[in-house]
Amino acid sequence: MPILRALLAVLFATLVVAMPAQARSAHARIARVASPVGTMAGVRVDLDWPAGATQGALRLRAERVDAPDLGFRFASLDWRCVLRRDGWSRWQCEGPAQTTAGTMRLAVDIDEKGLDAELVRGPSRISVERRGDARDPTRVDLTAIPLAWLHGLLAKAWPQGQLKAGEGDARLRITTPADGLRIAGPLALRGVAFDTPDGTIAAEGMSAQLDLDMLLGDTDRVALRGRLGGGEALFGSAYLAMSGRMADVAIEAEQRGACCWRIPRFDWRDDGVLQAGGAVEFGPDTALRSMQAQLRSDDLSRLRDPYLSGWLGAAGLGDLALRGALHARIALRNGELESLDGTLSGVDVDDPRGRFALHGLGGDMRFSAAGPVDSRLSWDSGHVYELGFGEATLPMRSEQGRLAFASPVDIPMLGGRLHFDHLAVQPPAGGVGASAQFGLDVQSLDIGELSKALGLPAFTGELSGRIPNARYSAQQLVFDGGLSMALFGGRLDVSALSMERPLGVAPTLSADIAFDDIDLESLTGVLGFGSITGKLDGRIGGLRLVDWEPVTFDASLRTERHRGVRQRISQRAVQDLSSVGDASFVSSLQSQLIGLFDDFAYSALGIDCRLADGVCQMGGLDARGPDSFTIVRGGGIPWLTVVGINRRVDWPTLVERLVAVGKGDAKPVVD
Repeated sequence: MPILRALLAVLFATLVVAMPAQARSAHARIARVASPVGTMAGVRVDLDWPAGATQGALRLRAERVDAPDLGFRFASLDWRCVLRRDGWSRWQCEGPAQTTAGTMRLAVDIDEKGLDAELVRGPSRISVERRGDARDPTRVDLTAIPLAWLHGLLAKAWPQGQLKAGEGDARLRITTPADGLRIAGPLALRGVAFDTPDGTIAAEGMSAQLDLDMLLGDTDRVALRGRLGGGEALFGSAYLAMSGRMADVAIEAEQRGACCWRIPRFDWRDDGVLQAGGAVEFGPDTALRSMQAQLRSDDLSRLRDPYLSGWLGAAGLGDLALRGALHARIALRNGELESLDGTLSGVDVDDPRGRFALHGLGGDMRFSAAGPVDSRLSWDSGHVYELGFGEATLPMRSEQGRLAFASPVDIPMLGGRLHFDHLAVQPPAGGVGASAQFGLDVQSLDIGELSKALGLPAFTGELSGRIPNARYSAQQLVFDGGLSMALFGGRLDVSALSMERPLGVAPTLSADIAFDDIDLESLTGVLGFGSITGKLDGRIGGLRLVDWEPVTFDASLRTERHRGVRQRISQRAVQDLSSVGDASFVSSLQSQLIGLFDDFAYSALGIDCRLADGVCQMGGLDARGPDSFTIVRGGGIPWLTVVGINRRVDWPTLVERLVAVGKGDAKPVVD
C-alpha cells in the first residue's frame, strides 16, 4: 500500500512532464517522495512516449522504499510498464516490478475519481482502491497472501516472532486519522506457523476467521474478534492442541511507545470445554509481567487433551484421566503466582498406569502471596501404587506465598492410618522451583494387606514409623527419620530414604534397610524356601531402584545364635540355597546317603550380594578359595556345609532362580 501511494505521486509528476504532445522522452530524479505512511528514496523515473503515439514506456526505480508503521522495507525497486492514456484524465500502466524480494506484476489505473492498483505474484494478489481525498478510506483486498510478506509488520509489534508458514485473505479499510494509521476489516488465516529463536513460543497449522481493528500511532491499539484454532501452539509449558476444534476469541491490546504490550481484556470460549477471560501485561522481550484470569470448565474429561497435555506431559502424566468441574480465578505477577481461588466439584483423577488416583475430590483451594486465606478440600477415596486409602478432609491456610495444612490430617490406610502433623507447599518463586515439606506418622499399617496390595508373599505384621520431616524439590523427595516394621517376630528399619521423580518417568528410590531378629522359620515358610529355623540379622545398604527395579545394593545376611532357639535347615532349604547361590553341599556321609535325612543342624548361615552393573558379587561366612565361599556351616551329625562356587552371578539369572525356588523347581548339586 505505501509503495503504491508513493509510486502514484511520482507517476503524476512524470505525467505532467510528459503532457506536451511533442515530447518523446522525460527523465526525473527525485531524492525523496513521502506519503502519510511511507517514503521512497533515490527515485529515478524514465518515460519514453513517441510523438503522436497512444502509449509509452515507463520505468520507475527506487533505491529504498520504507513504510515504518507497517514494517515494510524494500530495496532496489524496478518497475517497468506500458503507460496508456484514455481520454484526457485516465492513465493506465501495467508491467513487472522487481525488488530484492522477488518479481511481481503491478497494474495502476488513475482517473479524476481516484485510483485502482493491483499487485500480483503467483496466486497471491493485493488490490487497492482509492477514491476522494486523503481523508477518505483506502480499500485493500488481499488474496492468498503468504504471511511471510507480513514479517515486517509482525516485527514492529513482536520483534522475536518469526513467521514460518501460512497464508491469508483480507478486506481492509485504511484511513489516516489525526492520531495515526488505522487498518480495519475481516481476516482469514490458514496454516499459520511461527516460533521464536528460543523455541518457547511456537504454533503450527493454526487457522482463524477474525475481524481486525488496528490503530498505529503514538499508542498502538489492536482489537481482534472471531474464531481461532485448527492446529497446535506452545506458550512456555502451556500446549494447546486445537486440531479439529475452533474457539471464539476476543482480544484488545495496546502498546504505548516502544514498550510494552498490555491486553486490558481477553476472552476465550471453547464451548463445553473451557471459558477463560481476563487481562495480561508484558514486559520487554514479551516476558509476562502480570495476569488476572478467570477459568471455567464444566467437564474436565474434555479439557486434558487440548489444554493440559503440555503441563501434564512435562510431569510424566500425559495420559491422566480427569472428570468433574473446575472454576478458578488466578493472578500472576512477574511470572509468579500471586493468588488462586479455585473450586472443584465431583472431580476424579486416575492414572491409567496405576500410580495414583483420587475419587470424589471437591471443595475449594485458595493461595495468597500476601495475607492469610483459608480453604478446605476433601475426597472419598484413592490409592497410591495399589495402596488404597480412605476418606479425608484437608483444612488449609495460605499466606506469604505458602500453602499449608491448617491442622493435622489423618488418612485411613491398610487398617491403620497416616497422620500428617504438617504439610506445606510453595510454588516456584524468585527463580527457585516448587517445593514441599511434610511430617508423617505411619501408625499400625497391616503388612498382610500391604503385601497383598503389592503382590508380595503373605507377610504378616505391622508397619509403623515416624518421618519428622520430608522435603520435595527439583523432583526429589528426601525423608528425615525412618520407618520401622514389626516383621516375623523381629524388626525391619528403613533409613536414608529418598525418591526422584516419584510420580514421573522412571521413578528412583534409594534407602538403607536393616534387619534384626527375623524369625527364619516364619520367613522361609512364607517364601516357600524350604524350612530354616533361627534368627536372622542383616542389612541392605545403598539400595537403589530405578522404575522399581534394583540396580545397586550391598546386602549382607547373617544368622545370630539365641539361647533356646534351634538352628536347623531342611533338605529342601539346602537344595534351594545351593540352586540360588551357585553352591554345592558337602557331607561327612557318602553323598548317596544324604537323602536319608530330613534336616540338619547348622552353626551359622550367611550370604552376601553386592549388585552393580547387573552382576551380583557373591560372598558368605568365609572364603574357601579364590571363587568359593561358605554359605552354611555345619553344626552336628550329620555334618553338612553349603559352599558357593561362583562369586559372580548375573542378576537376572539370580532372580530367575529365586522364582524357581518359590515354585519348587530347584535342583541340588552334591559333592
